[in-house]
Amino acid sequence: MAVQKDRVRFNVGGKIFETTATTLAIAGRESYFGAMFDENWDLQINPAGEHFIDRNPDCFSILLDLLRTGDLYIPPNVPEKLLYREALFYGLMDHVRSAKWGQFDGNRLQPSKSVTGRAPGDGTAIRASSDGGCCVAHGSMVHIYDWMLEEHPPINLDYQRVNDAGWVGPVDPTGLVISTCERLGRGQGGMGLFNSTTGELRYKFNVTHEGVAKSYTAGALSFSDDYKLFSSCKGRSNEYGIGVWDQTTGQQVDFFYEPTGWSLGDADKLQWLNGSNCLLVATLFPRKDNCYISLLDFRSKSMVWSWSDMWSPANSDDRRVRDAIAMEENSSICVVNEFEDLGFMDLRRDSGSVRWSSRSRLMKGKMPDEPCYPKLALHEGQLFSSMNDCISVFCGSDWVLTSRLRRSFGGSICDFSIGGDRLFALHSEENVFDIWQTPPPPILPIGNDREMLFSYKLLIIENYEIKLPSVQNST
Repeated sequence: MAVQKDRVRFNVGGKIFETTATTLAIAGRESYFGAMFDENWDLQINPAGEHFIDRNPDCFSILLDLLRTGDLYIPPNVPEKLLYREALFYGLMDHVRSAKWGQFDGNRLQPSKSVTGRAPGDGTAIRASSDGGCCVAHGSMVHIYDWMLEEHPPINLDYQRVNDAGWVGPVDPTGLVISTCERLGRGQGGMGLFNSTTGELRYKFNVTHEGVAKSYTAGALSFSDDYKLFSSCKGRSNEYGIGVWDQTTGQQVDFFYEPTGWSLGDADKLQWLNGSNCLLVATLFPRKDNCYISLLDFRSKSMVWSWSDMWSPANSDDRRVRDAIAMEENSSICVVNEFEDLGFMDLRRDSGSVRWSSRSRLMKGKMPDEPCYPKLALHEGQLFSSMNDCISVFCGSDWVLTSRLRRSFGGSICDFSIGGDRLFALHSEENVFDIWQTPPPPILPIGNDREMLFSYKLLIIENYEIKLPSVQNST
């Protein structure tokens, strides 16, 4: 990036700051300062020689230092939320995140905060947004939190129980899709797209059967890269299967009707697979007595891969599958049973059997009376599985258990989600959700080597030109 070394003066709230074009260019093209450069990254100098910004000067000083050094130091007299608001104004939130928290790594996650819910015991689901916020479904209410964990107006679904929620994505960062149960006799149910900031309903996703819009129960959700929305659907006529809608218009574009002997309308989990252009559909216990996992190809309207435990022995671990997730890079599907054993099925076989890995097991002894069913997530090459009050992390080609995350407050984990640079874990008993983040690496590695420590001390003394007596036996 070729930028000149021109000095720039800012008057921020009456306080003068001076920096260079090179420092400002670090903020990036999408930032407030990026607008001061032309297409060749040449700084457009203000004829007055000074840029006035009517914002907080203390926060400006912190953010300018962040651009200069890459480090973030927030003094005690500056509230963090105030700094975050200023960072949003200048378009520097990504710089703040990367300085405050390191690259997401399940083996280095540390608890950063716990948030208490409004109604203990009715947590349904938690979903992380791509920018590190989240939404939490409590019965028929959805509470929404931004990256600063400030709560927005909640969404009230008029006593319709929420089944799932999902963020639309880059096209509409504030768009939140919520699926609910049908209210018999009221003609209500299905899905809607809401503004997560205001709680306003933008439009409903209708299911049309034989030209007539139907009330239905919407279940699991999934989103594709070409802006399609998938949901399991269950109605009172023939609306059993997987519906497909255009996210931008809300119009139904397809429907995969449930084949005889299979249960798609009750699916617990949907996952769009970009590589194969197929949709994973998993219907699991206890929603159904038997487990059904399949891959649907909407282009050929066919089920291209399937598995069920219907023919497994009654005492088999295959009959205890609680969640499933596809891993395209490994051409496999991972499942987890009630004992937190991980199992793997080969997608290259027409009807694969489960290969169970006992090395993944954490549970020992008697199971608790009312355990939460385990959930799975795959993020940046690491596999995560919840069990009771902890989340296990698995890594490597053999998915070896490498660490686990555990908090004692709130009871068992009923759901968890990963988004942005955070992992959110929703506890069932007290309706508390925990936020886990990866701390940044240390600025300077400090070990037990005496010579290195002594050199580090000399470096500090040199930089500050401090004259001290000779050190006889430094440690």
